[in-house]
Amino acid sequence: MSHDHLIELATSVAVGAGELALARRRAGVTVAATKSSAEDIVTEADREVEALIRSRIAAARPDDGFLGEEGDEAESRTGLTWVVDPIDGTVNYFYDRPAWSVSVALVEGDPRAGGRAVVGAVFNPVGGELFRASRGGGAWLGERRLQVNADVPLELALVATGYAYQAETRIRQASIVEGVIGRVRDARRIGSAALELCDVAAGRTDVYYENELSPWDYAAGALIVEEAGGSFDIHPSDGMAFMVAGEPALAERLRALLVELGQ
Repeated sequence: MSHDHLIELATSVAVGAGELALARRRAGVTVAATKSSAEDIVTEADREVEALIRSRIAAARPDDGFLGEEGDEAESRTGLTWVVDPIDGTVNYFYDRPAWSVSVALVEGDPRAGGRAVVGAVFNPVGGELFRASRGGGAWLGERRLQVNADVPLELALVATGYAYQAETRIRQASIVEGVIGRVRDARRIGSAALELCDVAAGRTDVYYENELSPWDYAAGALIVEEAGGSFDIHPSDGMAFMVAGEPALAERLRALLVELGQ
């Protein structure tokens, strides 16, 4: 099957899932469980949306693997695995803040050990924005081809980041931000890793870093950044690996600063 068919499936599934999630948000949100902490919530909609994605992909590609944030997992018989975050930015979703998305990627190889996305789609249902990419085919927002911002010095960069759910980790992350913010134009945080990556690809921010992301957080967004001319790299650190995404030279300068600050 060509990449065209794969990206068509990824985008169709992401949009359908997003429409369901938006309908459930308008009807009212119920917290179903918590995960790593009391702040790390799972809604009933997360589970329902993941089940919809799983069923649609299984019907179209029954031999592919599946890895979903809410625990649905199936082994691949093709070497390809769908990596899905049904609602990326669940806390935003819970509070009815418009920065949440559905992320769908098809990854070649092991998603937890260096597998690379073949296609990816990130859909923001509230804004109606559909980001998509295929490897070698560019990154797109609607009919606009995306390109990361180039030739931005670190001191003039708009930097995006995110925080963990555990309080002690957030405290450590905040100390790093304190060191970064005086060395760049400014810092932003919207609370959805997938959308942060898409914003870098679209030139809405210059570079993005975050700690301890899972494959479903970044699989689609990383491909979108790369196909927009950026880099996406995960770096080892002292107990808390971090990723940096952006125009390659700028991303490297930010990485070096983070290491200097004790990241």
